[in-house]
Amino acid sequence: MKGFDNKYKDFPDYILKITKQIWEGKDVNSISEFYTKDIPVRSPFGVTYGNKPVIEATFATLKEFPNRQLLGEEVIWNGNDEEGYHSSHRILSKGTHLGDGFYGKPTKKDIYYRVIADCACKNNQVYDEWIVRDQGAMVRQLGYTPKEFARQIIEKEGGETEAKKVFDLSSDMKSEYTPFSFEKGSIGEKYSQILKNIFLEDYKFTDYARAASIFWPGNKIGHGREEISNFWNSIKNALININFSIEHVGWLEEEGKNSKVSIRWFLNGLHANNTYEYEQATNKNIFIMGINHAEIVDGNVIREWVLFDEVAIWKQLLMK
Repeated sequence: MKGFDNKYKDFPDYILKITKQIWEGKDVNSISEFYTKDIPVRSPFGVTYGNKPVIEATFATLKEFPNRQLLGEEVIWNGNDEEGYHSSHRILSKGTHLGDGFYGKPTKKDIYYRVIADCACKNNQVYDEWIVRDQGAMVRQLGYTPKEFARQIIEKEGGETEAKKVFDLSSDMKSEYTPFSFEKGSIGEKYSQILKNIFLEDYKFTDYARAASIFWPGNKIGHGREEISNFWNSIKNALININFSIEHVGWLEEEGKNSKVSIRWFLNGLHANNTYEYEQATNKNIFIMGINHAEIVDGNVIREWVLFDEVAIWKQLLMK
């Protein structure tokens, strides 16, 4: 790979190894080598700029979870030497809550949760990142509901009128990175259309295999079309005037392996309906940034990983 250290055998190897070096090797300052000086990093809680905030956040997380492991489940990637490379890295993160910090006093509880990080890279550096963590899974294992933890964040930030806004359509989207366009008839186009169809009134989930599995925020798992439909409907039923958009598509088709797709998406709508998951309607506009991974065989989804931040949703519902 042009511009990359030759110790990396390919692009997924680069992503996996720098992640392990930074976190499990505790070589946090190497972020200044692997992340560009002015990198934008976008998460459901907002945007930061530069590698310095990344370094500070990494040290803070390791203080709370000093034995944190990042188990790389999948790297879905596209790119070339001329245009650069893009990865969507799905991680199963494990650790023990042993230090003070964002998640409160140490509970000594072992937790696990998933993270998906979308990174654009050139010349041995990450220059653009979008990241979604399963905060709902994290806080539940530490003894909070997502609603309780969101309220705690709001109070720390000055209350319902003063707390920081989450990432939404008004946030800075500018980047040097230009998403790769999927080819007509590609597996990327197929899965994009499936996700769009989910938000149609009469979608029957027939693009999912009968024995398909879904991994949902909160470390929830479902099997079969009915449970998959119930998961997606937990969002659909809470909102009206839904606008769903595909922001980035990556896909990987390798001989002898299942086809894999990563999609970063935005959803916004009006919280106008009472539901079990999101309680009484607030009539507030809600924005969700999500990243999905899927495995597809013979045109049908057999496994799907859906990540969005339930705490960020509740922060919007609770703020004035």
